[in-house]
Parts: sequence; C-alpha cells; structure tokens
Amino acid sequence: MPNRARYDAIVAGLGGMGSAAAFHLARRGRRVLGLERFDVIHPFGSSHGLNRIIRLAYSEHPSYVPLLRRAYDLWHELEQLDGQTLLFTTGNLEGGLPEGAVFRGALHAAETHHIPHQILSGEEVGRRWPAYHLPRKARVLFQPDGGFLASEECILAHVRQGLARGADLRWRERVVEWGPLDDGVWVRTDHARYEADRLVVTAGAWARSLIPELEALAVPERQVLAWLRPTRPELFGLGAFPVFYLEVDEGRYYGFPEWGIPGFKFGRYHHLQERVDPDDVDREPNARDEEVLRAFARRYFPDGEGPTVALKACLFTNSPDDHFVLDLHPSYPQVAVAAGFSGHGYKFASVVGEIMADLAEQGRTGHDIGLFRLSRFLAAET
Repeated sequence: MPNRARYDAIVAGLGGMGSAAAFHLARRGRRVLGLERFDVIHPFGSSHGLNRIIRLAYSEHPSYVPLLRRAYDLWHELEQLDGQTLLFTTGNLEGGLPEGAVFRGALHAAETHHIPHQILSGEEVGRRWPAYHLPRKARVLFQPDGGFLASEECILAHVRQGLARGADLRWRERVVEWGPLDDGVWVRTDHARYEADRLVVTAGAWARSLIPELEALAVPERQVLAWLRPTRPELFGLGAFPVFYLEVDEGRYYGFPEWGIPGFKFGRYHHLQERVDPDDVDREPNARDEEVLRAFARRYFPDGEGPTVALKACLFTNSPDDHFVLDLHPSYPQVAVAAGFSGHGYKFASVVGEIMADLAEQGRTGHDIGLFRLSRFLAAET
C-alpha cells in the first residue's frame, strides 16, 4: 500500500555514509526517511569487521586532508553526543618503498598541509615498534594523529543520534526503484511507496543498481581480512602498535593493533582484484585468501603469524581512479550520490554525511569536492 507521508529527504542505504547523512539531516530539523535492505549492523557491505583506519597525512591526494580535518572534528563531536570512544589514536605508519606512491604521497600531503610527522627508516621503525620487520631501505612517514574508528559502533552512534532527533529509520526494507517528480522524487521499496523533496543514495556496492550512470564507476570487489593470533601479543597490543598502510614488493597492505578480536588484523589492498556481483559473492574465505595474507605477515610481521583467529570477506566499491563520487545526479539535481569509496572511504563517513546533507538541502556544499565530481567521468565519455 502506498505511504502518503512526504519527507524532506530519503536516504537509500544506512551503512557508514547513509547513517551519517540521515543524522545530519535530522539534526538540521529535516524530516528524513532512511531505508536499509539489511539489519542495522550486518556483514554484507563494507563497514563490518570491527574497525577502520583513520590517517591524516593522506597519500592518495592532498585534497583529502581538509575533509579529514573536518571528519576528525565530527567524529569527536559524535563521541561527545553518544558518550563513548569511537576514535582510537595509535599513530600511523605510511610508506614502505622509498620511491613508492604511498610514501611520496603521504610526505607530499604532510608538507603541503603542515602536518606534524617524522620520516623513519625500516630499521628505525623496528627499533621503536619491534613487531615491524621492514627492510632497512624502507621509508615510512609516522603521523601521531593516525588510528582507527570503531566502525560498527560509529554506525550505531549515528543511528542512535539520528533517531533521537526524529529520523524515521527502517531496516530490512529494500529500495527497488525511484523516479523524479516535478517537485521531488518518489521511491518504491519492497514494502511501500514514498515521496520526498530530495533523495540521497548511499547504497555502497548496490549504488549502481539504483544509479545506472554508476554502472562502470562504482564496481564491487571482494576483499578479505585476517586476524592472526600473535606469538608475542605484547608487541601488537593497543598502545604498542601503530596502524599502518604499507607499500611493499608484494603490494599494499594495511593493519591494526589487537582490539576486540584477539588477533593481529590486516589485509591486502584490493586483495585478489576480484570483481563481483554484491548479491552473489563468495563470502567464505579460502586457503588461497589466507596464504596471500599469511605470506605478508611471515615476511614483515613474523611475531604476528600465529594461529588464525578469524577470516572475513567484505566489499570494496571502486571508481576508475580510486577517488570518491560525491555529487548531484547529472540529470536530476534533487538526487545526491555518494559512491565509489574504493576501500579507503570509511574514515570520511562523518564529513560525507555532512556533505550529503548540504547537497540535499542546498544543492551545494562549502566543502571542496571538486576532486569527486561525477562530471570527471562523464566528460571523458563525450
């Protein structure tokens, strides 16, 4: 049966980005409906597995740094509102290959934005944090503000604070289709039909099923994470082990201290480069997945390569240039889109929520999102 309630905005997808967008809209007094096809916390998208890295000297592009500074402020603000710690500061090591893109990019971002940092050799890293066994020639940038977010708790905090401000949030309700109206949008789910002035699409790996223009611009990829029980757990504990994003001969890897699950958590960026259908993914990690990860630990973190505690599969949703898509729909400006976070977006969820609320309310934002406009791809096609 149709639901005749009219909303200021509908948010499609209530993961990391969507829960933040719904919170920011509700905080501004907007009548917002949030729709999520799965449970409030679920293992099918890109936010599970307990935590996600946050780092300030951002090797991907210096344009991310102002957004990161705002993201840090908003995460701390959310902590105050919700009364719990969500961001854990451990320090961050970023680099590896001396001439690699990760080290050079992090250094460029730190110098451009005057971010406090130290440059360390592999030998210096090992003396300071004995769990690390990097080559002597390695060069990494240490940034003391790095750490990790309790990703699932962050979603719950945004949900709790959104509900407290009147957001109408609904789970196990899948968006089937949407369309424009003269004065807004309509959205049909497997439960009902709704109308709103604006639509915000934050559907992760399912975004391209709702926005056909994203078909080749937000491509899901299977990712696998490992937790291994260290043989020397004291080297990997919170307070003794900084998070890392390392570029080594075998590829790019990221990792965390022990927290929550009793194991050293890490993954290979873009793992085995498996493009997938998000509704038909092999979610059970296999022996090949495990060995790819164990081989890395064996070489660079030998004291961390103990028994397997857990293996989990999740999803990246990649854009062609690995930068985000944050923009209005090219044909329907009443629709705002956040997609293509390419495995490094979670840390920005707090500020992406603010940006999506800006775009939904005003059709523009004071944040510099020039790097993330959808037009960069559409212009290339013409």
